[in-house]
Amino acid sequence: MKKILISALFLALFASCSGPSNLYNWGRPHNSDNYTRYDELSYNSFDKQSPESMCELLCFYEYMIKNPGGARNVIPPGICAEYGYLLLKPETAGMFLQYATAKQKNVFGNMDDYSSYFHERGLELLEREMELYPESATFLSPIIKQMSN
Repeated sequence: MKKILISALFLALFASCSGPSNLYNWGRPHNSDNYTRYDELSYNSFDKQSPESMCELLCFYEYMIKNPGGARNVIPPGICAEYGYLLLKPETAGMFLQYATAKQKNVFGNMDDYSSYFHERGLELLEREMELYPESATFLSPIIKQMSN
C-alpha cells in the first residue's frame, strides 16, 4: 500500500510538470540561444541604445499588449509598466517622430504629435499593469500620481 501511495505521489508530481511551460508570450526565440524577441530588443535598446532600437522596442511592446498569447493569454508581468513608463518619458515622442520608419509609425497611426498620445497611453498602461498585477500598485501609484499632474 505504501508503494502505491508513493508511486501515485510521484506520478501526480511529474504529471503536473508536463503542462505548457510558456505561461506568457515573450516573442518567439529569435536565435540559436533561445533568447526571445523581447530579450533581444530590450537588451539592445538599453545596452546598445539607439533611436532605431527604441522605435523597434516600442512597436514590439505594442505587439505584446495586443497579442498576449502564452498559456495564460495574459500580458506578461511588468510589460505594461515598462512600456507605459517608456512612453511617459518626455523624449520618447520626439525621438519616435524623428526616427521611426513609416511602418513603425503606422503601428500607432500616423500623426504629427505623438506627445499627448504617448502620455495618455503611458498612463493607461500603468493602470492596466495594476489591474493585471495588483501587487504593482505600491510602485506604480506614485508614478501615476506624479505623471498625472
